[in-house]
Amino acid sequence: MVEHAALWLPTKRSRLVVGPAPSVAPGPGEIVIRARAVAVNPFDRYIQTMGDVITAYLTYPAVLGTDVAGEVIAIGAGVTRFAPGDRVVGQAAGLEKSRNKAAEGAFQERVVLLAHMSAHIPDFLTYEEAAVLPLGLSTAACGLFQKDFLALAAPQINPIPTGETVLVWGGSTSVGSNAIQLARASGYEVITTCSPHNFDYVRALGANAAFDYSSPNVKRAIIEVMRGRKMAGAIAIGKGSASACMDILAQGTGRRFVAQATPPTSFDNVPAGKGRWRKLVPAVARMLVGNLALFLRSYHRGTATKMIWAGSLISNDVGPMIYETFLPEALARGAFKAMPPAQSAGHGLTHIPEALEQQRRGVSARKLVVTL
Repeated sequence: MVEHAALWLPTKRSRLVVGPAPSVAPGPGEIVIRARAVAVNPFDRYIQTMGDVITAYLTYPAVLGTDVAGEVIAIGAGVTRFAPGDRVVGQAAGLEKSRNKAAEGAFQERVVLLAHMSAHIPDFLTYEEAAVLPLGLSTAACGLFQKDFLALAAPQINPIPTGETVLVWGGSTSVGSNAIQLARASGYEVITTCSPHNFDYVRALGANAAFDYSSPNVKRAIIEVMRGRKMAGAIAIGKGSASACMDILAQGTGRRFVAQATPPTSFDNVPAGKGRWRKLVPAVARMLVGNLALFLRSYHRGTATKMIWAGSLISNDVGPMIYETFLPEALARGAFKAMPPAQSAGHGLTHIPEALEQQRRGVSARKLVVTL
């Protein structure tokens, strides 16, 4: 059997190690790509340190990673959109409960992808640039378009204005960068928050107005700008974002729904090994208290809220709507940008753990990418 190199998580909370993996043939509706670039996300770190808590179903050894770009080397039965040699970007689904397959993890040289979660990339877009897209794009799409979230109109190359406005709290993040563009492509105006040094960045993505999230008067300023506007809801990214969005939407007209992309507490400082429980127990307690506080705040503000799971679009019509219908043409025409910009974090699978640690320390308006 042909083998390739993969970055394995051998057991829960273990160290990542490079080792051989069997090269799997694509099944119906699947493609296999030779990975050329992968991006790292907080989710990958959380699986390593807390997989037994948040993905208890996961089979080990596992291959992490969701963001990947490369060229097609094989296609499965029923696949007509792709052919060997095509340049694509896709969301690897190996960590999803419905898939749970090491062959579908992104951190390896050959990756099995679902065809409906993959898109052609134009020649002018490098693999590194394209790899920043999948998880941020999918998270934003779930929050904006799924029927149990904001349920916005579908994105188009030539959008029809709806006369409504979406609030994107955390516009310079990976999710925020995609949410701004998707909302604009669906005909909505966008109000967003970020650091002042990223104001030009979010406006270039299509935001109509940007506010400093750290300002003590930010909620009051946004409420004032909202006067006379009909809101279509909000997507909340970052610490304290959900409660802020609830307060703002409660003062306006329109849909009072907050799609949460960020939990109410961070697990960044929970280690996989020694000292884990000393950090984990307080973090879980803060999570429970935070969720209760958001529930009570939502009730008192007359708003609704729900946490996004970025893989849910794999099983509904939002996945094909984005990756099959909208993204390929939007990228080719320059109507959608692969953002935030890629920042190189080295070449080869051995650089991925270093990139994950660098990501934990913080990256602003950039996404770390490792080439393979």
